[in-house]
This record gives sequence, C-alpha cells and structure tokens, in this order.
Amino acid sequence: MSCFCATQEEFYCEVLLLDETKLTLTTQQQGIKKSTKGSVVLDIVFSHVNLAETDYFGLRYCDRSHQTYWLDPSKTLSEHKDLIRTGPPYTLYFGVKFYAEDPCKLKEEITRYQFFLQVKQDILQGRIPCPFDLSAQLAALAIQSELGEYDPYKHASGYVSEYRFVPDQKEELEDAIETIHKTLTGQVPSEAEVNYLGIAKTLDMYGVDLHPVFGENQSEYFLGLTPVGVVVYKNKTQVGKYFWPRITKVHFKETQFELRVVGKDCTETSFFFEAPNKTACKHLWKCCVEHHTFFRMPENDANTMTRKLSKFGSLGSKHRYSGKTAIQMCRDPSIILPRPDQHVVRTHSKTYPKRPLHTTGLNNGNRSNAKTESKTTAPSPVKSSKLMKAENDGPEEQRGRSSAPWDDNAPQSGLYNTANERTKSPKFPTARGRTPPGGSDNEVSQNRCRKGQAGDPSDSQLQNKQRRRSRSRGNTSSGSESENSTREHRKKRNRCLVRRMRW
Repeated sequence: MSCFCATQEEFYCEVLLLDETKLTLTTQQQGIKKSTKGSVVLDIVFSHVNLAETDYFGLRYCDRSHQTYWLDPSKTLSEHKDLIRTGPPYTLYFGVKFYAEDPCKLKEEITRYQFFLQVKQDILQGRIPCPFDLSAQLAALAIQSELGEYDPYKHASGYVSEYRFVPDQKEELEDAIETIHKTLTGQVPSEAEVNYLGIAKTLDMYGVDLHPVFGENQSEYFLGLTPVGVVVYKNKTQVGKYFWPRITKVHFKETQFELRVVGKDCTETSFFFEAPNKTACKHLWKCCVEHHTFFRMPENDANTMTRKLSKFGSLGSKHRYSGKTAIQMCRDPSIILPRPDQHVVRTHSKTYPKRPLHTTGLNNGNRSNAKTESKTTAPSPVKSSKLMKAENDGPEEQRGRSSAPWDDNAPQSGLYNTANERTKSPKFPTARGRTPPGGSDNEVSQNRCRKGQAGDPSDSQLQNKQRRRSRSRGNTSSGSESENSTREHRKKRNRCLVRRMRW
C-alpha cells in the first residue's frame, strides 16, 4: 500500500523554454510534488534561466480542450485541476506574460535576451504580423546576433535559408536579409537584440494578448490586452481602445464579460461581450485584472485596486495578482540591477536544409555555380507533420499558422494556442518542372505530367491519337519500332488493294 502511495505522489514535468531547450522537473531531482506551490516551480525555472526581473514571465499549461492558463503561484500543483488531468507526464511552457511597453529599457541583458526570443517566436508563428521591409530588418538583426558579422568565407551563398524568421518564408526575403546583414558591422549580440526589440515594439500586434469574443448578433471580435489598455478588433480593424486608467469595472458572469469605461465627458459606458464558454470567460477576466494591476497601478494603490476589480467577478472568484507591478520593479531598492559580472549564454537556433540553388534569375551571382546546381535537391522537412504532432502535444498546437489571429482559418483560443504546429517550419515552394536526382517514381511521374501539360497542345493531341490507335489494334507496346512496323504494314496493304482494283 505504501508503494502504491509513493507511485501516486511521484511527479514528472517538462518545461519548454524559449530557446527550445527543456528543463525536467521531478520528485527525485528537485523534490517537486503535487502538493508543491506554483511559486516554488517558478523559482526553480527562474533560477535555471538566471532571471532577476522575474515578474514579466510565467509558466503556461493547456487543458484537454486546448484552453491555456497561467500557473498560479499561490496555488499548489494539485489545485490546477486542468493541468493534473493532462498527465503524467506534464508539460509547462515558459514565456513572457507581461510585455514591457519599452523592452529596450529592461535593466538586464538576460531579460532582454528572453524578450528577444519571445518576440522572434511570435513573428515566426504569425502572432505578430510584420511587413516585408521590417521583416528583413528584424531577421538581419537576428542573424547578426546568431552568427556575428558577415564573412564571405564562412557564410556561403544561401546561408540565410537555413533559418526561419517568418511564416511561409520566400527566397526574395532571404536575399533582402542577406543584403542587410552585410551592412551590419560592429554590433555584438546584445546590441543587435536591443535594436531588434526597438523595431519590434513599434509593430501593431506587439504584446497583444488576444481573446476571441462575440458581440451583437454574434459578430466576431477580439479583445487584446496590452501594456496600455484593452484594444477591440473587428474584421481586422481596431474599433476601440480603452486605457487602463479609464476602465472602472471588469465583470464576468457565466459566459458574459463586461468592460465599463469612463469617457472623456466623465460618463460611464458598459461594453458586453460573449466568451466561447465559461472557462474562457473566467480566464479573460483573470488576465484583464492582472494586466490592469501590473501596468497601471501605483505602488500604494496596487492591492486596493486589485481587490476592487476582483470583487466584480461572480461565482465566488477572488483572484488577485500576487506579483510586483511594473512600477514596483523599477523602484525596488532591495534589488540592484544590472547585476555585475553576468554572462548570457545564448543557444543556437534550429537550422534547416538550405534552399535549392537555381541556375537563373538569382540576385546573387554566386548561386549560379553549375556544379552546385547539379548536386542540390529539393529540401525535405526535418520532421513530418504527423511526427511533429505526436511530439508536440501541448498548448502551442496552432501557433505556427501563418494567418493573422483574426483570419477565418486562424486559431481561436487567444494569443497562446495549441501545440502541434508550434515547431512546424514554413516550407519552401516546390520548384515546378524539375526532378531532383534520386527522386521516387511518384515524383518522376508527376514531373512528366507537368511537362506534358506545359507543352504544345498539338503534340499532346497527336500522342493521344497514337495511343488510341495502338490500343485498338491490341498493341501493348509504346515503342517507336512497333509503330513504324504498323505503318509499313498498312502501306503495303493499301498498295495491294489499289493494284487489285486496277486489274
């Protein structure tokens, strides 16, 4: 009986970090049990990453319906019922919970590096749409942080294609990234990352925590929680923006979410939205309370306002934000930042096969090498989609989609979504009319069909006629010798008929 109880108490959890490495938490190594509080688990992860500005970050998990939650530091692991139902083993995801309004002003290099990894992941997985020119600039800065300055002897043609920066990455963008990377000189990784964050913070969807809701007549909206307030989107357009100081009431009941705002004329207006379900509505309310407290409350009023907002929730909910606010982190005299003699260990990004080089139509003349062209093959995915779905079962399933969050085919569970496509790499467009050496029979037959479709229609008609003739005569051979012999036999027969008619 005691052995059975010990087995039940054993806890095994994997924490996926922003650099795509994993931290394993077990009962034997760290003493983690189901009775352990979330704050203890957070402290272990923060210590592993070597973070001091910890209140910007958190741990997420996903329930069976792919709804995501933040780990509550004040509760034990066993009190997170939706987490316990998913395991064992259990999976937690480390990430930025509160996006700093100006990440360049973060005090420590390691904090800025973690923000850099998070924003780079957001852009790659389509949560932050980015125009072409800014995508090229940001990717060039990421390459500068990863590889250093451009070196023609180290960085062979097409080196950018080994990395992924945006969904559905094209060769045109890679050429632009390479061109910009050549101009970036004298920037060490930390400087490149600060410049990266300086551009990223200007993007419209930077730091927007999206939650899908419904308005009048079941019209679809998205509520975005940002460092400055709540933004309302409809049909890809921002239709409302309410700053935190003007929000006086946050309330939820069942699936209905209420936002009460004070206007410029000092009159209050209530906005009502319907969440997809009760769980999503309560999660939206919790996130709204925490964002309001973290970003806009002075030190003395933080706890008071949190209690004021939390009492508006129904169903006995008394959720309170237990961490420090942004102002408290800046003014905390007990922590001297940045810490001296801190060294940031950077992890190399995941790489992929190079894009195949073409003989014509390339901006870079070095890519027209005939020897290289004869040896290159079409790149294949590192992992198949089925294998990746089996390995990445967690709350990032739909994060790798290239669509904006409000598109029809976009994931519908807020900024953080489910898991299977998180590491799914954007694929290169297949080159038509080319057969990679050593390809399969199916690939060869497909290329033959493409060539036949692209050719002269008169040739295809002639070929079809010849095939029908050969089939009607019971000739199964398609070789030129059998066709010639058939023609000769036909000619001889016609000559004999003509002679007989003359006689």
